[in-house]
Amino acid sequence: MSRTDPRGLLIVGASLAGLRTAEALRAQGFTGALTIVGDEPHRPYDRPPLSKQVLTSDGPPPGAELPLSGDLEARWLLGGPAVRLDEGTRTVTLSDGTHLPFDGLLIATGSTARGWPADRPAPPRGVFTLRGRDDALALRAELVPGRRLVVVGAGFLGGEIAAAARGRGLDVTLVEAGAQPLQRAIGAEGGAFMAALHREAGIDLRTGTTVTDFRSSADGRITGLRLSDGTELPADSAVLALGAVPGTGWLTGSGLAIEGGVRCDPYLRALRTDGTVVPGVVAAGDVAKVPQPLADGTALALGHWTNAVEQSATAAHTLLNPAAPQPYTGVPSFWSDLHGVKVRSVGLPAAADEARVVEYDLEARRLDIAYHRAGRLVGALTIGRTNRLAAYRNTLATVGGVAAGRRLTNTRTGGVLLRRGRL
Repeated sequence: MSRTDPRGLLIVGASLAGLRTAEALRAQGFTGALTIVGDEPHRPYDRPPLSKQVLTSDGPPPGAELPLSGDLEARWLLGGPAVRLDEGTRTVTLSDGTHLPFDGLLIATGSTARGWPADRPAPPRGVFTLRGRDDALALRAELVPGRRLVVVGAGFLGGEIAAAARGRGLDVTLVEAGAQPLQRAIGAEGGAFMAALHREAGIDLRTGTTVTDFRSSADGRITGLRLSDGTELPADSAVLALGAVPGTGWLTGSGLAIEGGVRCDPYLRALRTDGTVVPGVVAAGDVAKVPQPLADGTALALGHWTNAVEQSATAAHTLLNPAAPQPYTGVPSFWSDLHGVKVRSVGLPAAADEARVVEYDLEARRLDIAYHRAGRLVGALTIGRTNRLAAYRNTLATVGGVAAGRRLTNTRTGGVLLRRGRL
């Protein structure tokens, strides 16, 4: 591809991955036409603050806008989503009928909040999801001290919303289908630690149960929820934090492999349903389903901020150098801040078949867990031990490295098993 191709490059998705890839394209020497399409009317903004600073702030909400480079020289088409990709004519169609031809395309349409199942009656007014800026502002208006909020789903987003609401003085109930919060993501030990933090903060955590239906007033406003264990919870409002769905609906019929995200090769090139590469089309961010060496090459779509940032350089290089692409080799990572602690992780804890607890000290709010798969380190999680992450990351970057962890004798503190050791 010429770096000054007259048709230019098209980025569909005006969020973090799209913006960072646009910047990387310019930094890598592309001087041609660059068009960025976004379904929201807003310029790119950061999503992590939405469930933290935006919900907890008083007065005007803090800005979450991402800074824009003055020399980006892009055409912005905002407020109208893409609805179709035609690989044969190499065009993308927008909801208003606009056809955008391209020579190179980045798919960065992220994900949307998973809503209430379509085969059940629709939730009443006062039931929210949180994905975008407008969602956060609407939810913040509901967080009035003394009101009752039920958060459905105790993953990272649900936990952050519950923590923010509790910090604002609400009566918060957190409902989780699993035995512990985040158990599939960080295991039973990490999940138990998170559960203890929530309960210590005064959140009513209900595990092993789900919401079956809602109760509402005559005017259609939520008044409560019914759980699968028979419990009824009063509520002034509720939030569904049931996970995310990759933004691939507009790619239906395109010929791309889009189950659970846009299936990519290690160079972030989009693949067809037959496994062949689509020339000049790449994906990055939440929507990209990329082979993960730490999971033995299984393709995964990871909705992490760092993933969106770090994939941008690879996506740009692949678009500009189709004959000499370079694989994406970033180590996944994520973070969360809730109840006054910093939760940090590297690698893929969810891919592990064994969790080795290095430190578990609830009283001091310190946690260190190393995750292994077939004896090889594949991830780590820390709370209050951020300085240990660099060593874990260095080991994970080698892919084949094995952590030299060791288990020590257990001591008992306050009814919680406390394992102490070091890597």
